[in-house]
Amino acid sequence: MRKINTRNFRVATRSTTRDVNRQIVLNLIREHQPISRAELARRMEVSRSLLTPLVRELVTRGAVVEGGTLRAPQRGRRPTLLRVRTNRHVAVAIDVRQQRTTIALADFGGHVLAREAVPTPGTPTALVEMLAQRVPALTALHVGADAPDGEERTLAGAGLVMPGMVDRRTGRVLYAPRLGWRDVDLRDLLAERLGYKVRIENAPIACALARLWLTPDGLTGGHSFAYVSISDGVGVGLVNRGEVLRGETHTAGEFGHVALDRSGPPCVCGKRGCWEALCGDGATLARYHARGGAPAESVEEVVRRARAGDGAAVETITETATHIGRGLAAMVSAFNPGRIYVGGEITAAWELLDGPIRRALVEDTLTDAARATPVVPDRNPAEYRVLGAVALVAAPTYAAPRVG
Repeated sequence: MRKINTRNFRVATRSTTRDVNRQIVLNLIREHQPISRAELARRMEVSRSLLTPLVRELVTRGAVVEGGTLRAPQRGRRPTLLRVRTNRHVAVAIDVRQQRTTIALADFGGHVLAREAVPTPGTPTALVEMLAQRVPALTALHVGADAPDGEERTLAGAGLVMPGMVDRRTGRVLYAPRLGWRDVDLRDLLAERLGYKVRIENAPIACALARLWLTPDGLTGGHSFAYVSISDGVGVGLVNRGEVLRGETHTAGEFGHVALDRSGPPCVCGKRGCWEALCGDGATLARYHARGGAPAESVEEVVRRARAGDGAAVETITETATHIGRGLAAMVSAFNPGRIYVGGEITAAWELLDGPIRRALVEDTLTDAARATPVVPDRNPAEYRVLGAVALVAAPTYAAPRVG
């Protein structure tokens, strides 16, 4: 699905379809809300007569609500303001990680109504069984006319976020090395147990979708960017012109298993010197212990020690940052994103990461424009995984219709 670029669009004519214009109106309201009809017409460069029936249709469907007025600069009727209604539909968001699985319920604006975290079962079958028991209990408290808080909501479906390679078309997890799962059907099995549609995606693409659909960055024109997730593994979500880049067989973005150093450390995929093996959390911990650092069970602990002045921790973070920058340079050369978001536990030490990342990026790219690519930390990647699961369900409501 492709996001409408509200800064570069063409109004549909009789030769195309009314749906395109309606989606443009919906996205303009979503981006600039609260907004008046007059302002909408100005931004679309159309007459009020063309706009009025489109707005009326969106209001009738319940996608847009009217409320509040704008103070008129002159005497006369105050314009009524329009907003996108995001709280009537909710999605189940499921984020599966190596150690724990988060289950949440959120509306289409990304507002989380409830969540819980449980240990991740060891097998796909056990995961489906656990979710089939816990998800209905969670939704029963917040969905339907009898919800305790009095809000009438409808359940639009579930989004399932997985580590590893996912074929979104078939719903199969092709390879999740951290879980030890290969060629597993999760989407359809879970949908059968829950009784409604489930969408599945890998973690970095989910984070990119969250950035694209549910954050101010996405609403204000970020249409070509990369999201790099550095945690237990390393993955990349690529967005080009408002649409996720998936590749011919839906495995694009697996930069984590591109070998940067064939003589480097072994990777869980079976190769050596992969980007993941050089800068993933496991690599950072191993590097810290090799430098004589005191036992640490997590990258968060190494980060805390580095920020407190621990020399071995500072050197470790600096080396990891250099490897991150080298991988980013390869990605910039291949994809040329307008911006790169870096998420992961290690980003809590961004003041130590920023310099080495930038130096490696400058050294390994060829043009001034590539060297100047903005690199921005995401300090709350776990939240973006959950929001990405919500975006899997919510995005089709706002996506550009397929024409032709």
